[in-house]
Amino acid sequence: MKIFNLNHLIFSLLILVFYSCENTSKPNKIEENTALKPNVILFVADDHGTDALGCYGNTVIKTPNLDKLATEGTLFNNAYCTSASCAASRSVILSGKFGHATGSYGHVHDYHHFSTYDTETSLPVIMEKAGYETARIGKYHVAPEKVYHFNTVLEADPRNTVEMANKCKDVLASEKPFFLYFCTDDPHRGHPFEPEQWYTPNSFGNKKEGYVGVETIEYNPKDVLVPSFLPDTKESREEIAQYYQSVSRIDQGFGKLMKMLKDTGKDKNTIVIYISDNGMAFPGAKTTVSEPGIKLPCIIKNPTNTAKGISNEAMISWVDLTPTILDMANISFEKEQFHGKSFNAIINKTNPEGWNEIYASHTFHEITMYYPMRVVRSGDYKLIWNIAWRLEYPFASDLWASSTWQGIYRNKIEYFGPRKVQDYLFRPEFELYDLSKDPEERNNLVGNKDFEEKLESLKTKLKGFQTKTKDPWMIMWNHDSSIQGTGVNL
Repeated sequence: MKIFNLNHLIFSLLILVFYSCENTSKPNKIEENTALKPNVILFVADDHGTDALGCYGNTVIKTPNLDKLATEGTLFNNAYCTSASCAASRSVILSGKFGHATGSYGHVHDYHHFSTYDTETSLPVIMEKAGYETARIGKYHVAPEKVYHFNTVLEADPRNTVEMANKCKDVLASEKPFFLYFCTDDPHRGHPFEPEQWYTPNSFGNKKEGYVGVETIEYNPKDVLVPSFLPDTKESREEIAQYYQSVSRIDQGFGKLMKMLKDTGKDKNTIVIYISDNGMAFPGAKTTVSEPGIKLPCIIKNPTNTAKGISNEAMISWVDLTPTILDMANISFEKEQFHGKSFNAIINKTNPEGWNEIYASHTFHEITMYYPMRVVRSGDYKLIWNIAWRLEYPFASDLWASSTWQGIYRNKIEYFGPRKVQDYLFRPEFELYDLSKDPEERNNLVGNKDFEEKLESLKTKLKGFQTKTKDPWMIMWNHDSSIQGTGVNL
């Protein structure tokens, strides 16, 4: 009996050893494919322009953690969203396609109800199929969920970025490579948009009692830097001070997330990207295709790159983000799958060739704000086509109610910053600017005979872009319906 038990034990041990060897010699396919893949954190702020970051030249605002990221990676000086509207911009970030081609024309929430075609695919879905753990936290603002699906949805106060960071602990500890989509509500304007007294500055999410775990950093309105496109008024300064405070809250949460990442030891294999969906929530920036609305912060750290503190002049676009992230993650894709292209190969360069052209496409913000605009910037020249130029330029509800605007409107002041209020509300069909000489877009060159050839050249580029991306608004060029279907379901 004892011999039988001994033989039985030896046989069991041999079986165990055999299966152990079998399992180690033939690793799981997903584990094999993802073992060396980098983690990716895409951190997206809400309505944050380059005007409010130390690394972009603001000497007043306190953003030490984001400034540190710039010293460790690459800061892009010519990064553009395609539409200065939250939902429309986010659909482009996650799809690699312009919103006019995917049905993402404007806001997705409430009665606005714009939604991406359910036949489209997205960055998180592609990464999940490649073996990634995909997780999101904070502002989502895209639809439908089946197109923009994430494995894990984390809940936290999107105004408290420190709390948000703490909720990401399990994702950072994931055994699989992870893609974390971290989206704050800061520094978007806070509710209520319309205060009891019109001259009261918006809170930008700030609260007197502050937020748990966050140091409240306040700014004196006298000290803030007023961008040149805004009026330098008491109302503007008070609102910018609130905006700065909200940005400083973002910075603290970002710093917390980076510390947690370092504590896991995965910082050496994690790509970190910081961007915003559109420019600051002030008239003249958000919802426009002017430079303050679409030219945005973009800071990328790839720890495998030896070059650090790079200042990159390449013109890149949010439509390029999905193919770039897939490229960085070593996930194969067809170039024709996206409207954008990967800029991974030029991240370490300062002024790479071939990156001197971007396009923008805005159609709606809110459903009541129909004002399609198309843009090409080629080199120093920028052409804006205001397709609905006969209409009064529409206001986002939060911008209209802002004390910054109301201070001008109620007092019947002729100018809003450097531009006449009348010119802000009623725009020409075409606007042509030489940004090398006119970075503030004040001198419209349309009508100047010296620039007739340049105007026609940029119009041709714009038409080509619309044809390539199947823009329905192509029809507005001489009723050109060439890209439209028959209207009949076959």
